[in-house]
Amino acid sequence: MKKQSGFTLIEIAIVLVIIGLLLGGVLKGQELINSARVKNLATDFRSVPVFIYGYQDKFRALPGDDPGVVAHVNGTPATTSGPTGNGSIGGAWNSGIHTDESVLFWQHVRLAGLAPGSTTAPTTPAGVA
Repeated sequence: MKKQSGFTLIEIAIVLVIIGLLLGGVLKGQELINSARVKNLATDFRSVPVFIYGYQDKFRALPGDDPGVVAHVNGTPATTSGPTGNGSIGGAWNSGIHTDESVLFWQHVRLAGLAPGSTTAPTTPAGVA
């Protein structure tokens, strides 16, 4: 009887088990990364009221709607126009117009030291490269 070359059924089964374990580990790792992203996003959303109340406590005005922002928040451009002081933060969430109160909200809370991030107004609308 001549000797046959090739893999035995047990060797193939072991390789398949190892590949399955590796794929399972990769998929679990991706799941953990996505879970961390969701938790960070939830934390960011819970932080918005903290920013608003902190700014109100400090300056007695809404961030983004503060007509006196240039006087009490260092770094605010003197050309900043738009805040009306009407008690409402107007503008779309993804606005690229640097005078919209929704954009100024983030600039004001960041310049006041309440939130991390860039203090410069966007040059293009959100999501547009």
